[in-house]
Amino acid sequence: MQANDIAAYLQQNPQFFEDYADLIAEIFIPHPHGGRAIPLAERQILTLREKNKLLETKLAELLQFGEENDQIGDKVHKLSLALLQARDLAAVLGTLQYHLQEHFRIPQLAVRLWGGERDETLTEFSPVSPDVPTLANSLPTPYCGPYVTDEVLSWFGDAAGHAKSFAQVALRVDRPFGLMVLASPDPQRFYPEMGTLYLARIGELASAALARCLD
Repeated sequence: MQANDIAAYLQQNPQFFEDYADLIAEIFIPHPHGGRAIPLAERQILTLREKNKLLETKLAELLQFGEENDQIGDKVHKLSLALLQARDLAAVLGTLQYHLQEHFRIPQLAVRLWGGERDETLTEFSPVSPDVPTLANSLPTPYCGPYVTDEVLSWFGDAAGHAKSFAQVALRVDRPFGLMVLASPDPQRFYPEMGTLYLARIGELASAALARCLD
């Protein structure tokens, strides 16, 4: 018989352990963390303890993730309130920059807008190539990773050389009218596999607040 056959037999015939209780008490197997032999019952207890440790670790991770999500949710809520109170375009842009840098600890932020009523005194209305609206239109969800185009990188001026990871978020209401780019010197701050739920929500909030001022 193969080992799998024995395991299957024992699973299908649990009464075996009742019929041969004395035999089970006499079985000794190697200790998982040492060379000595231990009774089968003790080995089962060790297995249960290891499983409990794994469950405790997973529970601790879930609690940590929950606390982190609560903190991020609170920051997004405060940003929402601040954007509602901003009365003009400059105030919206200033509010967005302040909250992202001070509360979310994002070192660098760049925004470019096109269409609607322009304010030539704002850097955000600096001319962009046709590639930028095309890029924004191709972003149904935020992009996170180490790459941006040379044009987008130039928006960060002297700080461009320090940026190692980026999040690109399209600003849209029905269709894109701008692009928001977050940058960090930490290569792992924005990475391709990260979740983008909160980035997408921040993009939606920023889009609604900016669109209100551009109409």
